[in-house]
Amino acid sequence: MTGSDLRPAFHACERPAGPRMTPGRTVNFVNRWLLALLLLLPAAPAMAQREPVLEGGRTGEVLGQADAAFLRWKAEAHAPGLVWGVVRDGKLVFLSVHGVQDVDAKRPVGPTTRFRIASMTKAFTALAILSLRDAGKLSLDDPAEKYVPEMRGWRYPTTDSPRIRVRDLLGHVAGLVTDDPWGDRQQVLTQPEFTRMIAQGVPFSRAPQSGHEYSNYGYALLGRIVSNVSGMPYRAYVERTILRPLGMNDTGFEVRDVPDTLLARGYRWENDAWSPEPVMRDGAFNAMGGLVTTANDYAKWVRFLLSGWPARDGADAGLVKRATIREIAQGSNFVQYRQRPGGDATTCRQAGAYGMGWRIGVDCDLGLTLSHGGGYPGYGSHVLLLPEAGVGIFAFANRTYAGPSAPVWDAALALLKAGELRGAAIQPAPALVEMQQAARAAYTSGNLAPLEGKLAMNFLLDRSAENWAKEFARLKTVVGECPTAEPLAPSGNLSTAFRWNCIRGKLDGQILLAPTTPPTIQALRFTPQPN
Repeated sequence: MTGSDLRPAFHACERPAGPRMTPGRTVNFVNRWLLALLLLLPAAPAMAQREPVLEGGRTGEVLGQADAAFLRWKAEAHAPGLVWGVVRDGKLVFLSVHGVQDVDAKRPVGPTTRFRIASMTKAFTALAILSLRDAGKLSLDDPAEKYVPEMRGWRYPTTDSPRIRVRDLLGHVAGLVTDDPWGDRQQVLTQPEFTRMIAQGVPFSRAPQSGHEYSNYGYALLGRIVSNVSGMPYRAYVERTILRPLGMNDTGFEVRDVPDTLLARGYRWENDAWSPEPVMRDGAFNAMGGLVTTANDYAKWVRFLLSGWPARDGADAGLVKRATIREIAQGSNFVQYRQRPGGDATTCRQAGAYGMGWRIGVDCDLGLTLSHGGGYPGYGSHVLLLPEAGVGIFAFANRTYAGPSAPVWDAALALLKAGELRGAAIQPAPALVEMQQAARAAYTSGNLAPLEGKLAMNFLLDRSAENWAKEFARLKTVVGECPTAEPLAPSGNLSTAFRWNCIRGKLDGQILLAPTTPPTIQALRFTPQPN
């Protein structure tokens, strides 16, 4: 698990991050255009330190400092190799590699080194399910047993237990027990063996739809649903409909197909030494954690997901609709508090829930976050998406359950504090602009005449025109006339906050429009801020 996990500490598939780090020394930078050149160069000498590839300017400086924190994390977590990257505005703007992919051969990690990313695979499984839903081949509210017949004989924990829906498996609310680290070792299970396992039924941890409990078994069932509904193996469906269209040609599920020269071998750290983990073949639990990918390829996945935000007009011809991408952020209603990962002294607690292959949080500094860790015998990983800012940060390591969540989140906070994490400004709807201008005219004139024809039917019932004139007069005694206004801060197309600059202070307020055609003002509120 990761530091942002909602599950108890003993679970394994998304294991605890290593020691928390803070940025240290600043590394040298190279300009973004060197990225292509670096990928063409021969491998660096064994154990040689490579410099990060990043864009210049303040962003490059901040990420360079964060790179030092990743190096410290790597050392204290005893990870042989590490790669991390930052996607921003649809581009891979930072890529840094450290250490070796093979302890014996001492091959250095590179942008095309293959890592297993464990539970970060679940996001691909969730999108595969949603794509089949979009194609009309399944419903999220259908019983899962409709697509997996072996589940029909399951004995539920109570007579009033609801049948498990596809949606319940996506959000880990099917009542199945948290199954790390057992689930990790089911990777090699054959499909016939999995069929027999399903038919035997399961002991339930709780009634379905009564609480969140992370289940690898549940995502393996989703993989079986993808296979049965699509008519092809889960692996083939994901490769054909997601990986290849995105150009993720170095990504797949069968680790044994990866040349030794390109594979980050998985290691555990025990008895003060690295020991190789067994190489587990692709099997029936691949939908919960079997993907093998590279930094270069994974950046394409992050770029694709971030392209779903914000909602907008225009062509919508991707793998799935943009609205479907945004749907992954719809968490279940089992919201819990969690501590934000990282070493920031002002770390806040988040309200978080599980969406569809993602942990969804509302962070007090970063806003909407989508994150997930990956823990697996020989590997640890973490990814953080900040869709409102168009930024994604990810990291892979090749040590058992060494998930670098702390430095990933610290890098995001470093960008924020440096003023380099700016979301696209929300443009106010024309109706809001018009209503604010009319409200300012009303304030200046001291009466509601400029708002004639722009008020909803409730407005004067809630407060008379005479009392509004008195309110305008009272506000002017506090802050005076307000000759200028700052840009609107809309929360949607029909509501906005505003600030007017006045002679003796500020006048803050809100405009809320009614659901009428055309829109009219249902509420207007003022809060004076005198000097």
